Parts: sequence; C-alpha cells; structure tokens
Amino acid sequence: MSNPNSNKIALVTGGAIRIGRAISIALAEAGYDLVVTYYSSMDQAVEVQEIISGLGCQCKLVQADLREPSTPNIVVESVEQTFGQLDLLVNSAASFESSSLLESGVDEWDSVMALNCRAPHLIVRAAADLLRESRGSVVNILDLSAFQPWTEFPTHAVSKAGLAHLTRIQARVLAPEVRVNAIAPGALLQPSNWSDKRWTAVTKAAPLKCSGSPDDVSQAVLFFADADFVTGEILTIDGGRHLGPDGPPTSV
Repeated sequence: MSNPNSNKIALVTGGAIRIGRAISIALAEAGYDLVVTYYSSMDQAVEVQEIISGLGCQCKLVQADLREPSTPNIVVESVEQTFGQLDLLVNSAASFESSSLLESGVDEWDSVMALNCRAPHLIVRAAADLLRESRGSVVNILDLSAFQPWTEFPTHAVSKAGLAHLTRIQARVLAPEVRVNAIAPGALLQPSNWSDKRWTAVTKAAPLKCSGSPDDVSQAVLFFADADFVTGEILTIDGGRHLGPDGPPTSV
C-alpha cells in the first residue's frame, strides 16, 4: 500500500509514553504520518493517536512486545502494509529497572538485552529495504549509562553501551543509503520512583544546573532526520553532565 498523502513516514517504538511520546507528537507537528508501538500503555497510546490525528496526520498503533524475536518483523510488515514506505525509524522502547549486578540472573539479563539492544538490531534489519528505498534514517535512543558505570542499573547500562556501538556498526553497514545516529539524554523526566531530593541532586550535578525537556530530544530527532551529511554520531543532551566533576574532591 502506498501513502496517499505523500507525507514522510516515521516508526517510533515505545512512542506512547515519556520521551517516545514527545518524539511522536513532534514528528506529527513536522508533518510525518506515524506508526507507534506500545507494550502495555494502551490508554496513553490512544491519547497520542488522537493528538496526532488532531494535527492532521495519520497514526497507526501496534501493540508489540519487542522482546519477542518475531515481533520486529510484524511491526515493519504493519508499516509496509499501512503506508508502503518508511523514512525514519526511532528506537525509543526500553526498560529502566534497577538491579544488583551480582544478583542479576539469566532471565533478567536476557529480558533487558532483548528489548534494549537486540530489538533495535532486529527492527533495523527488518526495515532495511524500506529505509534504503527512501534513503531514510535511524535514530537510536540511549542515555548516559552507555558511557558511565551505573552500578544501580548494570544490565541496563550494558545494554545501552551495546546499543551505542550497534549504532556505529549500523551506520557503517547501511551507508550510503541510510544514516544511523543516536541521542543520549540526561535528566529530562523524573522517574516515578525517585524522590524530589534525588532528582534535584541529579539535575544540579550538571554544569547547567537544571533538567532538560523531552522536547530537547524531539528537536534532535528532527535534526538528525534532515542532516544528510551526518551518520554514526551520538549526541549527548544532558546539560553537560557527561563532563563529570570540575575538579578533584575538596577536603573536609
């Protein structure tokens, strides 16, 4: 099926909540029709669909457990059947659960890796022909744990580090037709299980002394979508937090 409106088409995984939601809406505001996947957030997904429809764009929802190896193919088939093309793929779906490294078992490890690292590979593999045909692009969503040893989130951090390197490999393999980049956000949205005190401490640790907004990531996605001479790049959006402390600890 072809896209009758000739809009560009984007696929956003995990596009119903948090950063994924902001990306989905921003893309619709920029004139994209969308396919948005969600896992359990059906009410939020329907709300996003209604917002996108109100902006005059189409939005197809696909319920998907991307931990299942067959699901990426099903999602991409839905894109092809609905629109017949794909211009932009945003891999935003991820889990973010704390754990203990020495207590992390096989099931937890495999579940996190399957969603955060393997799924972005499988969905890009499934979508490669569509992306080549449109000379489209991929944006993978990381976070600072890809570069820092977050001991409270060990499996998550390793999965995001893997996705960072996968981004570079995908950029090499899919060039020159398809560009692949990534975004590593810092403190944008307070986790529901974090205290205000902890959140404030994190935001104040950045040189800019504040938190960001999901819109900061959305604007970066739009930049990468149009940046025809950029591939293999990882853009950190964190108020400078990745710079670390400004000197050695002071004596007490």
